[in-house]
Amino acid sequence: MEFLLLLIVTLAIAIAVSIIVLAFFRKPVDKIFHRIIGEEIADAWRKFLTFALFVVGISSGVNIWKLEQFIQPASPDEKITELTAEYWGLEIYRTIIHTLGGLAWALLLFFVVALIAFVLVKRGEMKAAKG
Repeated sequence: MEFLLLLIVTLAIAIAVSIIVLAFFRKPVDKIFHRIIGEEIADAWRKFLTFALFVVGISSGVNIWKLEQFIQPASPDEKITELTAEYWGLEIYRTIIHTLGGLAWALLLFFVVALIAFVLVKRGEMKAAKG
């Protein structure tokens, strides 16, 4: 039963952290999409990026392999790990940090690709203005 509670808590924390990060980056992402790909499909791309970031945040924050230690031991000689208060604290901290780390890498990748796209769009606009 403690395993299920830990799974639910880590999932809820990963979702909450993802929501906070997505809320923080919503305006910059909207501006980038509107500038690079235009109004018509910017909303669809923002929705896709939001979904992708949720997947990355949750899969980074909720470590199933780590949670499996509470169901079955790694070897027959080992005991099942107990869920102490200290372990709960560490697991909550780990969930927050890993969720933030996964989202940071995904957003870094997005912003690098967006920067390259912005440079290409700008170059195209400059060529169109010249001739």
